[in-house]
Amino acid sequence: MGLTLICLVLIGLGVAIQRDIIVLERWIPAHYLPWAPLQLEDPPGMVTGWKLSRLNENPAACRAFLEREVPQRVTFLPDRPSDNGCNLINSVRMHSSPGTSGEQGVRFNQSFIASCPLAVSWLRFERHGLKSAAQEVMGSEVTHVSHVGSYACRNIYGRENARRSEHATADALDVTGFTLADGRHIRLPRDWTAPDDEDAPGRFLRAVQDAACESFGTVLGPDYNAAHRDHFHLGTRGWRFCR
Repeated sequence: MGLTLICLVLIGLGVAIQRDIIVLERWIPAHYLPWAPLQLEDPPGMVTGWKLSRLNENPAACRAFLEREVPQRVTFLPDRPSDNGCNLINSVRMHSSPGTSGEQGVRFNQSFIASCPLAVSWLRFERHGLKSAAQEVMGSEVTHVSHVGSYACRNIYGRENARRSEHATADALDVTGFTLADGRHIRLPRDWTAPDDEDAPGRFLRAVQDAACESFGTVLGPDYNAAHRDHFHLGTRGWRFCR
């Protein structure tokens, strides 16, 4: 009897929400609601990773996010299907400069191609992770990010019999360093230090890696293996795989 009553209550609650008799948005912030569209300003939360992963399955929603939030920072590219596993579908070019219309953002050493989900993940990481890590650890802000590319039609580690890399579909960006507003340059692997080292640049890089795990499905750094000793691999596939 008790279980039946609980089920009836839950069904009634669901119907009330569906018919807008109970409007949860009046009581609960939208970033806590799985069905609410993802916003750039939404703080990271329990459903953020799920919302980001859903953008892989909903190209229109992903594109709408960029058009609404940062139209000056990207150029939408035509789809480029491929029969070799290196499709460029729903992709954009991230500009090297954030633009001149008042939009905030870092500069890059060069523009790069990104799948739409990668662009969204980067923008959220930049806003909610990179910025706070720089302020908290270095007392400055990041103005410039150095990378060594995103799109490359290849297998992981370039191995002939391996699966395609995230880079083969522009789903990952390899970041090598940061420049702060006060002129300091922080680079991998030069400034990567042991976890218990009190050196500020090293602590900053580890804070950056931890923050990236809130916005990317796969984050690989110098401690993962020799192939990643000089950069952070920030990819959209996977679910919080951070090494």
